[in-house]
Amino acid sequence: MMPAPAVATGYGARLTVDLGALKRNWQALDKVSRGALTGAAVKADAYGIGLVQASRALYEAGTRFFFVASPDEGIAVRAALPEDTHIFILNGLFPGAAPLYVGERLMPCLCSIPMLEEWLQACLSRNESLPAALHFDTGINRLGFRLNEAPVVKRMVDQLGYSPQMIMSHFACADQPAHEKNRTQLALFTSVLAQFPNVPASMANSAALMTGRENHFQMVRPGIALYGGRAVQGRRNPMAPVVTLEAPILQVKEIRTGESLGYGALQTVARDSLIAVVGIGYADGFFRHQSGTNSRAGGRVVIGNKFAPVLGRVSMDMIQVDITDLREMPKPGDMVEVLGPNISVDDQADVGNTIGYEILTSLKGRYSRSYVESPAPNNS
Repeated sequence: MMPAPAVATGYGARLTVDLGALKRNWQALDKVSRGALTGAAVKADAYGIGLVQASRALYEAGTRFFFVASPDEGIAVRAALPEDTHIFILNGLFPGAAPLYVGERLMPCLCSIPMLEEWLQACLSRNESLPAALHFDTGINRLGFRLNEAPVVKRMVDQLGYSPQMIMSHFACADQPAHEKNRTQLALFTSVLAQFPNVPASMANSAALMTGRENHFQMVRPGIALYGGRAVQGRRNPMAPVVTLEAPILQVKEIRTGESLGYGALQTVARDSLIAVVGIGYADGFFRHQSGTNSRAGGRVVIGNKFAPVLGRVSMDMIQVDITDLREMPKPGDMVEVLGPNISVDDQADVGNTIGYEILTSLKGRYSRSYVESPAPNNS
């Protein structure tokens, strides 16, 4: 039998994650939160950059509190980090999973009466007050106890003498600081906390952390801002970019006035043009909504510090970009910047009619992935 061929690497798109920038972003947010503990949301593979690598870097930066969506993610964080790590499961307690949570020292964010009953039963069976958070819905209408259930929850925990690790909720409109719903939710959350005196509280995601100290309570749990994304609409993003995505030029070619590009012939050129075909597509997280048409500009890439617009429809494996006006012509094999210092995740998201979160969490394609740790910039 012939041996399997070696796997070629380094010929496609490459994703570089700057763990130094990630650490500095957490430290900057920790300074803003001051009196509150600063946790870190590392769900969804740490927003696409790598759960284990990001968690280790954030631990080194100083956080000890991690928020994930599922117990599987929690188990991965637990295996990667030292014993003093505290891990909250945002999706709550899955039915029948209490022994797993206890064994892995995972803290569920309890959000329903059946969840609370199962957790309290686990506490009784072990004669131990197992830590967990109580999650109240103050208006986003996702997970959480209804506000009218607060007296029932209070009675259940008091009967057992159980003290929750934390009371939590989640803003619906924190990225819009002037939205009236923020004040309404904050008032409702404060009313819940009055029923659980002396229990630590948490409500602030990245945007709430960055826009008001009244949101901080005892724990903040940033997510998107850690990874360089824009947390607050209409404001300059102060966070350092964490991800650089580059893709190779596959071919450079001439096209004539009136010729179209790509599937659907959605765009024709109004002049003789030079285009570069770039090896990245929607299979790699470069969305079809970033396509260019005759009536709408598409996304952009950077070649030699110059922007090059996407022409025509994004396909599975490639895009076409206009390089006619570049002073120095690129050649096949040259890399173009898709995300990085010149094009943020939010720049690409805005063109694609989505959000930076979706761009980041879609970066799980066919990349050569590497991790670096850049030094802090010298601002002297």
